[in-house]
Parts: sequence; C-alpha cells; structure tokens
Amino acid sequence: MRNLSTQDQPAAFYNVYQHLRKDILAGDLLGGAVLRQDDIALQYGVSKVPVREALRRLEMEGLVEFRPRRGAIVKQVTDSDLLEMLDIRIALECRALELAIPNFADSDFDLAQDVLDEYALTTDKERWSELNQRFHGCILEPCGNHQLLALINDFEQRVGPLVRLRVTETAGLERPMKEHAEILELCKARAAEPAIKALRAHIETTHREVAAAIRRNANKGP
Repeated sequence: MRNLSTQDQPAAFYNVYQHLRKDILAGDLLGGAVLRQDDIALQYGVSKVPVREALRRLEMEGLVEFRPRRGAIVKQVTDSDLLEMLDIRIALECRALELAIPNFADSDFDLAQDVLDEYALTTDKERWSELNQRFHGCILEPCGNHQLLALINDFEQRVGPLVRLRVTETAGLERPMKEHAEILELCKARAAEPAIKALRAHIETTHREVAAAIRRNANKGP
C-alpha cells in the first residue's frame, strides 16, 4: 500500500492524481477499468475526499469518465479520438517550431544531431520511441513557451503509446530517420516555412500510418 495518510489533503489529492494518471498513461490501467473510490483510498492510505477530487481532475483531462451505477472508469480512447489528437498535435508542434527557429543556438543542433546519431544505431523499438520524443523536444523546447510545451508533452504522453500500438513493425525506422534529418537541416538554415512544412508532413505521415493500421484492424473483424 502506498501510504499517503501523513500528508495534508491537497498533497494527498495531488499524489493520488499523479499515481493514477501515470498508471493510465502507461497502460497499467486499461480503458474500461473500474476505479472504485474505496479501493483506491485503501491502496493509498487516504480518505475518499482526495480520491474523489483526483478522479474529477482526471475526468476534466478526458482520462476518466463517470457512468451511472458503475462510478468512475478509465475512459476508452476510440480510434477517432486518436486521429483527432494527432490533428491537434500537428497544430501545437508546428506553432512551437515557428517560435523556436529564431531562438536556436548551435548547442540545440548538437543535441538534436546526437539524438539522430544514436537513433541510426538502435534496433530497439522502445529505444527508438524514446529517441523520437527526444528529437522533437530538441527542436521544440527553444520556443520558450512553457504552456505550449506542457500541452505538447501531455499530448505525447496520451498519444504516443496508442500510436505505437497501432503502427506495426513494418513501418520501419528509415522513413522517420530521414525526415528528422531533413527537418534538422532546415532548422539549421533557419528556413522557417520549409521546416514547418517538413514537420507537418512528418506528423501527417504518422497520421496516415495510424489510419491505415486502424483500417487493417477493422478489416480483420472480431
């Protein structure tokens, strides 16, 4: 049991919220899982008040929903939800890159190139996913807009695992590696419009791959 009972109520709420959110995003709590307040309160050694507040916060974020006679459950992310979130990701990341380009330093390019060099050597899909996220961070963090970066990070946490579930091994690493290298070169040249266009095309390709994977799974039937 993760005992949080020695903490005050706001701290207990935040810790329960963080633990539940992490478990949902990591896939340890799957869509449709029932979240019983009594069980959660017992698990974390708190009263039901911070548990109820944590569940309401997760409901606001679209991770939990309340249903009659079932209470709180982990919200199922539908295929259409996923595609819509990818559309939003395009808008967020392109805006961040637009803001980042005037702020780039050579050290930003060095960090991004180090990620690409490691990416070229890896054959591990999980490691590739981490490096993919790091590369995007290298070129977006100089935007200086912390609220925008927080939104992008939140979307990556929610969308990333679901994308990886749907884009199969056949997608390969060569295409995104080539696209990342192209985006980096355009950033080095401070070519704002071409860089943003390349980033948009890169994410749109992922969008198409996810949509194709969804269609394949639908055609397989039950």
